[in-house]
Amino acid sequence: MRVILDRHLSYRRYEKEATAHPDTRQSHAADPRWRAAGTRRVAMNVVWGFVIIAVAVAVAVAALLLVRRRAPEGGFFVDGDRAAGVFGVLATGFSVLLGFVVFLSFESYDQSRSGAEQEALVLVQQVENAQFFPPTARGELTGELVCYGRSVVGDEWDRMRAGTLGDTINPWGVKLFRTLRTVRPQTATQQSAYDKWRDQTSAREEARRDRVHGAVGVIPATLWVVLFFIAAVIFVFMLFFADRGELAVVQGMLIGSVVAVMTALLLLLNGLDRPFHDGVGGLQPVGMERSLRMVDAALGSIGVQVQPPCDARGRPRPT
Repeated sequence: MRVILDRHLSYRRYEKEATAHPDTRQSHAADPRWRAAGTRRVAMNVVWGFVIIAVAVAVAVAALLLVRRRAPEGGFFVDGDRAAGVFGVLATGFSVLLGFVVFLSFESYDQSRSGAEQEALVLVQQVENAQFFPPTARGELTGELVCYGRSVVGDEWDRMRAGTLGDTINPWGVKLFRTLRTVRPQTATQQSAYDKWRDQTSAREEARRDRVHGAVGVIPATLWVVLFFIAAVIFVFMLFFADRGELAVVQGMLIGSVVAVMTALLLLLNGLDRPFHDGVGGLQPVGMERSLRMVDAALGSIGVQVQPPCDARGRPRPT
C-alpha cells in the first residue's frame, strides 16, 4: 500500500476521478469557487489591516496637531533628555512585554499547525492499515476515516474559525471506535493491524488536541488590557512632544510612525493568537485536503471502491 501511495498519487488523476464521482471524490475546499472566495477574503483582510493602521495614524496625527496649537515654542518639556529617557522606559516595557506575548502566541500557532499536519498524516496511515483488517470491517473503517477527514475540512474548520468548537469530539471518531469494537482478528496479520490501529488512533487524537488547542486563543484578557493600557500611555506621552516651532509634517511623522508600528504589532498578535482565520497567515486545512486526495487516488489505483457514509462536508447521510 505504501508503494502505491508513493507511485500513483497524482493530482491529475484525482481530478479525473473527482469528475466521475463528485460526491465521493471531492470536498468543498477543492471547489475552485470556494478557493476564489478564500482569496478574496484574504485580500479584504489585508485591506482592512491597512485601513485600521491608517485610521489609527490619522487619529494620532490629528490629536497631535490639535495639541500643537496651544503648545509653547520648544514643546511642553523643559528638559528634552529627561523626557526622552522616560519615553525610552515606556517603549522598552511595551516592546519587552509584547515580545514575550508574541513568542507565546507563535508557539500556540505552530502547535496547531503541526497538529493539523500530523493528524492528516496519521489518517492516511490508518487508511493503509485498514486494508489488512477482516473484509467485513475493512470498507466500513475506510469510509469512516474518509468522513472523519471531510468533517475536519468542513464543519470542524468552520467552527474553529468561529471559535465555537470547544471540547466537542469528532462524531466520526466515535463511529470508528464502535466499528473497531466489532472487529475480531483471525490471522496474525489482522492482529498486527489491529494493534497498530490502536496506536495510530492515539496518535491521531493527540494531534487533533494540538490542532484545536489554539482555536480559542491563548492570551488572557489581562494581557490584552495591559498591552492596550501601555499603548495608550505611550500615545498620550507622545502628545506632550507637540512643538509649535517645529514643522507640522515632522510632528505628524513623529507620532504617526510610533502609532503605526504599535498598531501593526497588535494586529500581528491578534492574528497569531487566533490562527484559524481566512486572512493572511491563517491556518487552512491544506494537510487534510492533501491526505483526502491521496486516499482517493490510492484506493482507486488498487481498485478498492468505498462509499463513505457522509456527504462532501463529512455530515452523515440520511438513512
